[in-house]
Amino acid sequence: MTLPGFPDAAPLDGLFGGLLIGLAAALMLLGAGRIAGVSGIVGRAFGINDSGMSPSSAWMFVIGLPLGAGLVALLKGRLDPEFMPLPVLAVAGVIVGFGARLGSGCTSGHGVCGVSRFSQRSIVATLTFMAAGIATVALMGAFA
Repeated sequence: MTLPGFPDAAPLDGLFGGLLIGLAAALMLLGAGRIAGVSGIVGRAFGINDSGMSPSSAWMFVIGLPLGAGLVALLKGRLDPEFMPLPVLAVAGVIVGFGARLGSGCTSGHGVCGVSRFSQRSIVATLTFMAAGIATVALMGAFA
């Protein structure tokens, strides 16, 4: 079963991915005693902030994110190296990183970990970036 307009996206893929994200966040909280906020971990890898994690562990996490996604895509036969040019991805990453710093966290820190702890700040942040995402998709769809 696929979603309309998304021939390669099966609902079970999203469910499985969500379960893995939740499991990873729970394991990080139980095992390391810290919130699995990706922007904080990336900041630690680059020496921008102290997330309570060693820089080598932060780099392992940062490197593992795209490698893990690439491995799953490769195993599912969906690896497309022409998806987006590397410079575009780099600029997009910097913009997202700026927004995460501006919002004092990212979707994993606020959306997954903060909302599950009923943090008011995280709930407001999550509603804000969800509204911005919905508006962006609607705007892009209007010009498509």
